[in-house]
Parts: sequence; structure tokens; C-alpha cells
Amino acid sequence: MESFLSDILSLPSLRHLYLQQNNFSGSIPALLNVQLNVLDLSFNFFTGRIPPTVQNLTKLAALYLQNNSFSGAIPDINLPKLKALNLSFNYFNGTIPPSLQKFSYHSFIGNSLLCGLPLKRCPTISSSPSPSPNDFLNQPTRPQSQTASKKLGSNSIIAIAIGGSAVLFLIIMVIFVCLLKRKDGARNTMLKGKAESEKPKDFGSGVQEAEKNKLFFFEGCSFTFDLEDLLRASAEVLGKGSYGTAYKAVLEDGTSVVVKRLKEVAAGKKDFEQQMEVIGRIGQHPNIVPLRAYYYSKDEKLLVHNYMSAGSLSALLHGNRAAGITSLDWNARVKICLGTARGIASIHSEAGAKFFHGNIKASNVLLTPDLDGCISDVGLAPLMNFPTTMYRTIGYRAPEVIETRKSSQKSDVYSFGVLLLEILTGKAPLQAPAHDSVVDLPRWVRSVVREEWTAEVFDVELVRQQNTEEEMVQMLQIALACVAKAPEMRPRMDEVVRMIEEIQHSDYSKNRSSSEAESIVPTP
Repeated sequence: MESFLSDILSLPSLRHLYLQQNNFSGSIPALLNVQLNVLDLSFNFFTGRIPPTVQNLTKLAALYLQNNSFSGAIPDINLPKLKALNLSFNYFNGTIPPSLQKFSYHSFIGNSLLCGLPLKRCPTISSSPSPSPNDFLNQPTRPQSQTASKKLGSNSIIAIAIGGSAVLFLIIMVIFVCLLKRKDGARNTMLKGKAESEKPKDFGSGVQEAEKNKLFFFEGCSFTFDLEDLLRASAEVLGKGSYGTAYKAVLEDGTSVVVKRLKEVAAGKKDFEQQMEVIGRIGQHPNIVPLRAYYYSKDEKLLVHNYMSAGSLSALLHGNRAAGITSLDWNARVKICLGTARGIASIHSEAGAKFFHGNIKASNVLLTPDLDGCISDVGLAPLMNFPTTMYRTIGYRAPEVIETRKSSQKSDVYSFGVLLLEILTGKAPLQAPAHDSVVDLPRWVRSVVREEWTAEVFDVELVRQQNTEEEMVQMLQIALACVAKAPEMRPRMDEVVRMIEEIQHSDYSKNRSSSEAESIVPTP
């Protein structure tokens, strides 16, 4: 991976590099392209230190390294154009350099050994003064007669010997108990066998022995395994998301499921279980990824879903282009948009006016084999430690969420609008144009449309298709309505569904008319 990354970073024309949410590992090479504007390596397994040569990237406007395993001290990155920085949830230590203290504390949280503004102040080491000779000279001395009167007798010696033996026996017993616990731990590790050798070490590491069979299945679920079967299954990491790490687990009978290991859950057991009941109920909709089972303990929270082999919209929209695979055509994109909108609308209508998704993004839209869009991670936002997870949906968050840290159904509409723009443009939610300042996708689209260059907005793969311009413009109008800055100006999700259905019907009618026209054979 290091050689691969070195080759990419050495490309002379490279300006923006997005490698987020993969399984890449290794370290950042020392040789970096000084023309880089954006470097995003977040949500991977990178290790090592930030090389000092980052200081040479004078055109760098955004650096995202969050949710990796980087370590060491953070170098003094004094870059004039750096506007966005995220180093959170790594293993950095030491003091935050003065040049980076202007960034929010969200840029550094999750590094337990890191201190300094904007985090907590570094502890000041106060060394106690060495004792002076006068301290010893001033200590009171016992008269010789008093010392002589306290000579030990034989009874005292016997008592001391018995007490010493008791203390020694107690120490031996403590060591013996510790060895027994260590041996039991080794035995439990051996019982896991294949599971521990084939899956990451942190999978199910917090499952408590007394609760190992307390995997709660929802009504109608056909799965017959228990938690022991799940822990014995071979597993591979699918990716790190906003709320935790997702694994594909293959059971001994060949069944494949997705297990999400949640992190930073702030809710207690009762609130967690009540929320799971709501999620299980609304998950019956065909455009919502259903929750099949869950496990809750003090140290571990697991969710079990169906495995969807077609993957996510994010992977299909962005990941396959480098491999040369044909991108999604217009009809497929409309179908994905409509399915996702129906799923979100169902969440808003079935669970009550105050129930929202809170984490709508392309990687949370999973696809069926026939490219129906299904929304995942439903109902998890209220359970999480919001300040530490909010930044991970950067680019999709509504303005009011950034200001108040409170999500709503209207902020879901905004996030869906960003998703529509992502599908229409083929671009990531954050853009770094030629002037090196990082702007979000809605702002970039508005600026292009304002200059009457609307055709420049759309993905080049869509522009090549014929007879789709009118529908694309209509979808763009829907997206811009969804990302209105004022929440009250945004449509409801059921209205969005109706508008997309009209586009799909119009597109279907046009294709049908075209096919019928081609089938007409003129009579001689």
C-alpha cells in the first residue's frame, strides 16, 4: 500500500486525492506532491507519523486524517491556505502546535494523549524541591535511654514472625488467583479458535461471558444462530462509518450477515432497547435496510443486518471509476433516488413527527441487485454521542445542524438534497476549486447555475446520454429546493417522492414513445 500511495502522491498533475472509507494501510510517504489542494485519507487503517514534508504543501486547503491509527507528535503545520483539518480519533500525543490551535476541538478529539488548545490544557509538571540537609538536621532525635527501653523481647519477635508469614501467604494467594484468571482467559481465547484468527481482534471483544446468548432477534427474522455462532464466524472489515465499524460475518452454514460494532453510544440500556423496537418496526419498508438482531452490554453494542452484495451508492458512484467500470446511467440513478426518498419518507411518516434519520449520505444508501436504493443506519443518531459524531457527516449537514447541533426531518431533507446533487454531478460533497478554498457541493452548484453554466454541473457520463437533459434539470431543481438554507423553505420528503415519481414517469413515457416510433415500419 505504501508503494501504491507513493506512486499516486508523486503524480505531478494531482490536485485532489480522496481515499476515505477504505481498508488502506501503511504510512504516509515522505515525498508529497506540493500541488495538492485536498488530501483525504480518513476512515482507513493508516499508521505511522505525519511526515514533516507536509509543511511543503503550501497549496493544501483541506487535510482529513481522522479515524486511522496515526501516532506520534503532530508537526507544526503552518500552511497559509489550510482551511479544513481533521486529525481526530488517532493515537497522536504531545501538545497541539500553536499554528493549529485555531481549528475546532472536533479536529483533535479522540486522541487521549493529546493536549493543548482547543483541547484541555497540558498538565504542568511541578517538581518537589529536594530536601536540604537542614531538613534532616532538624528532625527530632530520640534520647538514648528511650531507645534502649524499647528493645525487642522474644514474644515480640514471635509476633512479628507470625505477622510476616500471614502477609507472605496473602501475597502468594493473590498471585495464584491472578494466574488462574490468566489461564481462564487463555482457555476462552482458544475456544474461539478460527474466529480470532480470521477476523479483526476488536470484533466482539467486549462481549460479556454471562450474556453470550442474549442476542435479541426481531419478530419475523429467519436467522437461527446465536451469539456464540456469530463470534465463531469468519469476518472481514467492510468499512468504518460514522457510528462504528461494519464487518461481513460468514457463519458456518454459509449465511452472510453484516455486524456493526457501535462506538460512542451515549444511551443507557433501557433507552437503547426502546429505540431498537422503533427501528425494528419501521424497518419493514422495502427501501429501508432491516435490523435483524442486536446485542447490548456495558462494553459492547452490536447490530445485525442482512448482507447486501451490491454494495453502497458511494462505492458505485465514486469507487468504480478508477477501475474503468461503466458508471450508473440516468435511469438507474433516478431509480436509486426514488427508492432512497421513499425510505426516508417512510421513516418520517411511520415513526412520528420528531423522528429523523440524522446521517443520510451516499455510503448509507445500500443497493439491491436490481439497483433499488435502501437507506441504512436508521434511528441511530439519537443514541450516539452527538458532538463526537457530528463532524463525520461533513458535507451533508444542514446549516442549522452545524449551528445548533440539533437534527430534524428538515435537516434530513437537506442531506438528501446534497445526495441528489452528488448523484447528478458525480462529485463528492466537498469541493476544492481552483482558488483552493474548500466549499460544499450546494454552494458550488449554486455558483455554477448563477453563471448560467448549468450544463457544467452534470456528470459527464450523464451528459453523453441522449434525451435526458430535461429530466436532469428537473432533478436539479428538486435538489436545490431541498438544500434551501432556511428549513421552512424545504419540501417534505413525501413531496420530494411525488416530484421524483413524476420525473421517472416522464422518462418512462419518453422512452416508450421513442421505442414505439422506431418500431413503426412505413408502408410502401
